[in-house]
Amino acid sequence: MASGARLLVLDFALSFMWLWSGVLVKIFVFGVLGFGNDPIGEVVKASFSILNMFLFAFLVKISKGAAYNPLNVLSAAFSGGFSGFLFTAGARIPAQVLGAVTAVRLIIHTFPEAGRGPRLNVGIHHGALTEGLLTFGIVFISLGLSKKIPGNFFMKTWISSVSKLTLHVLGSDLTGGCMNPASVMGWAYARGEHITKEHILVYWIAPIQGTIAAVSTFKVLFRKPKEEEVNTKKKSE
Repeated sequence: MASGARLLVLDFALSFMWLWSGVLVKIFVFGVLGFGNDPIGEVVKASFSILNMFLFAFLVKISKGAAYNPLNVLSAAFSGGFSGFLFTAGARIPAQVLGAVTAVRLIIHTFPEAGRGPRLNVGIHHGALTEGLLTFGIVFISLGLSKKIPGNFFMKTWISSVSKLTLHVLGSDLTGGCMNPASVMGWAYARGEHITKEHILVYWIAPIQGTIAAVSTFKVLFRKPKEEEVNTKKKSE
């Protein structure tokens, strides 16, 4: 129980910090450093975004299981037991959403010029397909990195960060390229749009479906042959 409570607190804190970090990176690059929305400014912003992702990857590592994105914990929950799935869906994801909502409310109060978060700029079905495909891509990449380079923190984080940034850029003009339902929920709640059909379908249902598809596809493509499983079992015995 203590371990579960600890995870919930850390999930809330990381989700809160993740929202703030994104806003602070923009303020630092475009406000403090004075770059504009030109290619150079975007490159500088991308560099700080990658550094930010390294920081959060380190925080996730030292927290031993905490997360700021529901999709990260869902992909593990789908592969685990039913009780673990219930804890993830019923407690961890709400904690992350609460952290995001709290962060956005404080951000808007402190920096009114920070904007209103990602918006859907295409049709609902186009947006759902976009977020679903982006989510499929990043979850599949994350699963592959965990399998192929399990112990190399720097290389794994570098590939994951560049992949997330690339996918974000590809989807930014369409849906915001979020791939994080909790973060979008925070901004949508501030706008009063968190219960609309567009928000639920595009930023929740589609990413969850993309996550399930990525986990299922990965299992099919990289499952061990039966003979190898039998040999592994015999060696362990």
